[in-house]
Amino acid sequence: MVDDRDIQAGLDRAFLALADPVRRAIVARLSRGPATVTELAEPHAISTQAVSRHIQVLELAGLVTRSRDAQRRPVHLAPAALAELTAWIDEHRLAHERRFRALDAVLTATRTPPTITPGTHPAEQEEP
Repeated sequence: MVDDRDIQAGLDRAFLALADPVRRAIVARLSRGPATVTELAEPHAISTQAVSRHIQVLELAGLVTRSRDAQRRPVHLAPAALAELTAWIDEHRLAHERRFRALDAVLTATRTPPTITPGTHPAEQEEP
């Protein structure tokens, strides 16, 4: 059984890992398919060692995995971890949308149409 604190700790690690723009770029690149550290380092002006450290942070957060393919160690996106983040965000977004819909319903129910009494409408005013 998964404890709520474990879930919260996992979310903390994942959001903390995604707080860095290089790590977000790595996740975005991996959404198109697996890549090696060298391939992931190409668009960045940082060393492959620095990219490896970023990948390590993403791995600890459960957002990526590595496999072995002969001499290559491709990095893969872990879509299940991203689905958990999306589910958490959706849960809170939907709660806010429900509150706004309830507020909108109250405002619509309490809205009274404007009353126009004869002689007060601007179109009925005589020009001097």
